[in-house]
Amino acid sequence: MARGKILVVDDENLVRRSLGEYFRVQGYRVSEAEDAAGAWVSIQAESPDVVLLDVRLPDRSGIELLEQMKKEGANSAVIMITVDPRLDDIKRALALGAHDFISKPLDFDELSVTVKNALEAQRLRRQVDSLRDEVVKELGVEEVVGPSKPMRELMEFVRKVAASGAETILIQGESGTGKDLIAKVIHAHSERSQQPFVAINCAAIPETLIEAELFGHEKGAFTDAKAMKKGLLEVADGGTVFLDEIGELSPFLQVKLLRVLEDHSFRRVGGLRDLHVDVRVIAASNRDLERDVRDGRFREDLFYRLSVISMTLPPLRERKEDILPLVEHFIAHYNYKFRKQVQGLSKETEQVLLDYDWPGNVRELKNAIERAMILEEEPLIRPLYLPIRVTSPGSAPHPSGSGRVGETQWEELPDGRWLPRLKIPPSGTSLEAVEQALVEEALRQAHGNQTQAARLLNISRDALRYKMKKYNLGDVK
Repeated sequence: MARGKILVVDDENLVRRSLGEYFRVQGYRVSEAEDAAGAWVSIQAESPDVVLLDVRLPDRSGIELLEQMKKEGANSAVIMITVDPRLDDIKRALALGAHDFISKPLDFDELSVTVKNALEAQRLRRQVDSLRDEVVKELGVEEVVGPSKPMRELMEFVRKVAASGAETILIQGESGTGKDLIAKVIHAHSERSQQPFVAINCAAIPETLIEAELFGHEKGAFTDAKAMKKGLLEVADGGTVFLDEIGELSPFLQVKLLRVLEDHSFRRVGGLRDLHVDVRVIAASNRDLERDVRDGRFREDLFYRLSVISMTLPPLRERKEDILPLVEHFIAHYNYKFRKQVQGLSKETEQVLLDYDWPGNVRELKNAIERAMILEEEPLIRPLYLPIRVTSPGSAPHPSGSGRVGETQWEELPDGRWLPRLKIPPSGTSLEAVEQALVEEALRQAHGNQTQAARLLNISRDALRYKMKKYNLGDVK
């Protein structure tokens, strides 16, 4: 089995043939070219692993050919060869991605080691690319992409942003649209992909703790600070920090975050010296931050600093052509997870899913399919096992008028409260079913905001989180 493919490009017949014979004896597949034109034909046709490229060629310089290779995306490792090494040539070649620079007369043993190193570097690079692809797949990118024009345009923009040097990115969109997944995709496709990706939900951590989580603390900074602790910004140095629900940060922390973005420095809680970090900050919010700025709830200077690069994820109801491809992806995922062999959707189920507005977006769709996959025993998913809010979207209570939860009628009392007027179906029901429907409706009206949903139900956020977990109603963070 050949050890690799080598292309030798040199206009001197003796050098070219000697190199070719030397590497063939070592087990390599070798092709030869005497000028840049012939070399380019071989590169396109054979995709060699390594190119031994003379700087001086009869039709144009080897460095110009190297530049063309980089522009056209050829991924061969290039070792430049010259009888007259010049510093400017060396600098330019290395800047264009050359693996190494070797002088004539050639030391074949030295060149052999250089070729082996170049092949190993190629192998490692391909391994990293393969791992990155696996990571991107594992991150669930399929859950945010789709054939619709809005998503194709969004993902093209995401790829450009990922490859850029942008240090701050703002992602806005309704709950469940996949803001966290987009953040992970940006990180996975960036030069920082081998460095940490650290996420923090600004709404899920009490205000008294989030400062220490972000910035860390020194020993003795407060009662329970028994040792120094690095904050997430330090942990993510060189990588990416994802700040979900950025709109929930207090004014005090907004000021501290602005300093990090401006100066790349901060102090731990209780610290006396500045720490410097190199991080890309991706912020996300399901709130209208521009309105929060106008209302004085969010700092204007921080908003403009975060939104140098901004994007808004379209809700699922505005890209319904993505629903069935997403469902296909979820069915494949849960077939593997639950060891089932569901083949797809019935025609009736397809229409039900397309008719529903999906206020919880992709997250709600995923949860609905998971529920159906657990319960369905037939080859095709039937509407029977979809949540009632999906199959009967007009049955949920609305704050501005009467509505239904299953067979529950609602009317408004003079004090503003809503009174349920129950009509129990002949088949019977349960208190749990009514409670689940109420929790689902509160989350729908609050667009997934757990604090707001708990307020609508007049219960604590912890109580809501318990009920969400009890009824398997989405992510509980």
